Amino acid sequence: MLTSLNRAAEPEFDTSHFRSALSQFATGVTVITTRDERGGFFGLTASSFNSVSLTPPLVLWSLGSNSRSLPLFSANSHYVINVLAGDQAALAERFASRVDDRFDGVDFMLSQTGLPILAGVSAWFECHNRSRYPEGDHVIFVGEVERCAFESKPALVFHDRRFAQVGS
Repeated sequence: MLTSLNRAAEPEFDTSHFRSALSQFATGVTVITTRDERGGFFGLTASSFNSVSLTPPLVLWSLGSNSRSLPLFSANSHYVINVLAGDQAALAERFASRVDDRFDGVDFMLSQTGLPILAGVSAWFECHNRSRYPEGDHVIFVGEVERCAFESKPALVFHDRRFAQVGS
């Protein structure tokens, strides 16, 4: 069957098959933090993080279009992307859960814009919320990095629907 070169052909697989294929790509794990509408802290686990540009320093991450936290991240001027270290799988699970106060008992310091930087992470990026692009069932956020820091340590990765530690 001939298809137009101007658009993609219909997928030859279902969503479940696509998700399983994607699970074979190991990704780093982040917790992205900001403030909620009452001025409290909010954070979520995301593995959809990537660099975009060195000059200017840009990174991206994505969030589901139906996520209840989409309005928070869309409205706020800044967020912090915390790259989790290999021993922080419990933090990834906590910030992926529906716990009322995800920050209860979690050690952190405040960034220059007053957002949580989680203790023990391998890197963090404080970003200005530069732009957003709706694509498919997600919104792609592009952040302009204003400050960042790192500590070389083993990384937490997500592969085949499980957390693992890599590196030395």
